[in-house]
Amino acid sequence: MGLGEHRYSLSVQWTGNKGEGTSSYRSYSRDHDVLIPGLPVLKGSADPTFHGDRERYNPEQLLLAALAQCHMLSYLHVAVKHGVVVTDYRDEASGLMRLNRDGSGQFERVTLHPTVTVADAAQLELAGSLHHEANRVCFIARSVNFPVEHAPVTVAAPGGTTEPLQRR
Repeated sequence: MGLGEHRYSLSVQWTGNKGEGTSSYRSYSRDHDVLIPGLPVLKGSADPTFHGDRERYNPEQLLLAALAQCHMLSYLHVAVKHGVVVTDYRDEASGLMRLNRDGSGQFERVTLHPTVTVADAAQLELAGSLHHEANRVCFIARSVNFPVEHAPVTVAAPGGTTEPLQRR
């Protein structure tokens, strides 16, 4: 495996056989475990609309989470590159998925709503512009076939400096 290649693996184990297997659409649970060595078990199911357990994560939520996480991590990376000190980051992500008549479906778009707090009020404009670069380098956003839109808000930390910060 070359320096530019990274491989990931995990196991998904269906735990929803109620004794009849998939003998009918309602005879089984959609519950499953996502198993990654060394990490806690991620309890998954289908969306409740599709007979899933609302107390477990569903794949649609996890896709949205992956996009929001990747953007945040990419943003923090480009912030460092540009000398912007981020002191807080929160995102209220949302996604639109449409179902088709044949039972298939797809996400049509995801909108990330990050609120980023920066230490230096003089860098608000620069910090706001970094979302474009973060989107360009986000591995997950580059891998999906629907738009990942951004509606960021950038604020200065209370008592933050308006003097340029020294890059460390």
